[in-house]
Amino acid sequence: MTVQISTSMQALGRQAKAASRILAHVSTQKKNTALEKIAHQIEKETPIILAANAADHAEAREAGLSEAMLDRLLLNEKRTQTIVSDLRSVISLPDPVGEHFDEQLMPNGLKMHKQRVPMGVLGVIYESRPNVTVDVAGLALKSGNCVIMRGGKETLRSNIAFINAIQRGLQGSEIPAEAIQLVADTDRGLVLELLQMDEYVDMIIPRGGAGLHDFCRQNSRIPVITGGIGICHLFVDESADLDKSIEVIRNAKIQRPSVCNALDTALVHRSVAADLLPRLVKRLSADGVTFRADVAAFGLLNGKDSVKPAGPQDFDTEWLSLVLGLKVVNDLDEAIAHITQHSTAHSDGILTNDQANATRFLEMVDSAAVYVNASTRFTDGSQMGLGAEIAISTQRMHARGPMGLRELTTFKWVVQGDYHVRP
Repeated sequence: MTVQISTSMQALGRQAKAASRILAHVSTQKKNTALEKIAHQIEKETPIILAANAADHAEAREAGLSEAMLDRLLLNEKRTQTIVSDLRSVISLPDPVGEHFDEQLMPNGLKMHKQRVPMGVLGVIYESRPNVTVDVAGLALKSGNCVIMRGGKETLRSNIAFINAIQRGLQGSEIPAEAIQLVADTDRGLVLELLQMDEYVDMIIPRGGAGLHDFCRQNSRIPVITGGIGICHLFVDESADLDKSIEVIRNAKIQRPSVCNALDTALVHRSVAADLLPRLVKRLSADGVTFRADVAAFGLLNGKDSVKPAGPQDFDTEWLSLVLGLKVVNDLDEAIAHITQHSTAHSDGILTNDQANATRFLEMVDSAAVYVNASTRFTDGSQMGLGAEIAISTQRMHARGPMGLRELTTFKWVVQGDYHVRP
């Protein structure tokens, strides 16, 4: 497909590429100072940011966006403080740029090592979550990358307010304001243009629904890292502590149901299903959770108002809301088979006191994050020690799971000789 790149997008690309050549050589100390100035500027401009977000939120509600999407869009004082805290956590993280690894001395005397360098210019396309604007900016700057962002139309005012604060925070630093740019136009055609700008952009990272990811894969001339779509599972085996399992399932489902690492399906071993399922439904129904149960689970829960029979697509649905699938399985192998068929390879886990079952589950389930006796909600950059994340990759490229600083770098070979020539 041949796409004519508009003058405005060409300008963004040229500015970002020029800024990337400067940013790649800015010291860690100067990057950290710039990040602290940005954090301070966001704090200073929080009233402006929240007012912009309130306008976005009101318009989105009037347009009929789902409660899950509205929750993702919403900012308040607490969430804004968390955004700033995550940004400051990036300051404290080691800078991967310039790191040497895989050093070796060859038999002919050549010294070789790999050295981490920035990707260059990132194109990040995302929906609904204005915190992504700051997360991306912080991680991109610390890892020496420039970024062109394109958020959803429902977050335009919020994103502009954040970008304005970020660029004002960069004033007086050695980092050009053009290092962090936003496509401040809701024209969908500009997304396609961004995907075609391989002259300027080195990596595309989409954050949103399956439709966005498919569109990027099909139309991009630039490498695409996809992920962030989570159909997540927890399997309760016959040895599990049922009281503790209920609390883990509850946390995974309700702690923040509108995000990609929230639980979608609980698989329960047949031998404990009659004991566990009624207690689980009672506990989570009090939190407003409703259930989609397979035939065996529904038979054990018949008469519960919050439980409905599972439909044909229910186990292939990322709920992003207070809905939980329930299925009874005969054994570990059936649980693994269900996850293999229905998981998006995001976050899946087992609740067990049987080490052999845990070991087999870890070996057989090939998701970006695999858990034993823990909530799927831990698949998160800050929870995994990366600081804020730019995305969660479910691909098998260089980056998998939460993508932090190191995942935003590539490397170059450095070869040192003594006037060596190849014989």
